[in-house]
Amino acid sequence: MKFDKQPILKGEQVTLRPMETNDYEALFEIASDIKIWDQHPSWNRYKKQVFKKLFRESMESGGCLVIIDNVTGKIIGSSRYHGYDESSSEIEIGWTFIARNYWGGSVNREIKGLMLKHAFQFIDHAVFLVGPENFRSRRAMEKIGGKVVELRVDGNGTECLVYRINAQDDWFDNLNKYRD
Repeated sequence: MKFDKQPILKGEQVTLRPMETNDYEALFEIASDIKIWDQHPSWNRYKKQVFKKLFRESMESGGCLVIIDNVTGKIIGSSRYHGYDESSSEIEIGWTFIARNYWGGSVNREIKGLMLKHAFQFIDHAVFLVGPENFRSRRAMEKIGGKVVELRVDGNGTECLVYRINAQDDWFDNLNKYRD
């Protein structure tokens, strides 16, 4: 079965849908918050020219989803599927950023849960690449059951920790044990 990288995923708090060109302004408004990127290897994504490149790459990826708050109907961030490898039954989930007022609660957990549940219909392994100094993202990965399996240099020459979650692991239990 072919992996669907742009589904519509509905949760209690958020809905994820394929990113569209007209989502740029709403996403840049969120991304222009310098604090979102302060631990990220690409720390300057808050700058318009840098974000334009990220947005273009996201559109071209064919796997980017915007995150919409179900109460307000507003876009609060984005995430994407990338690098589907049918032979190793693996996909990368990443490039996630959400508005700061959604940090620390259950929104990121729900986003990752929706994306994992969808992905595990097609593959056996999901990987997440996280910068070694991105302690916020590392903690978030550990909270949902991600395990570091290797250190990898990505396509931009940046060192990343590779977190893996396997379909047969107790990832769903891990998502639910950290309730607010």
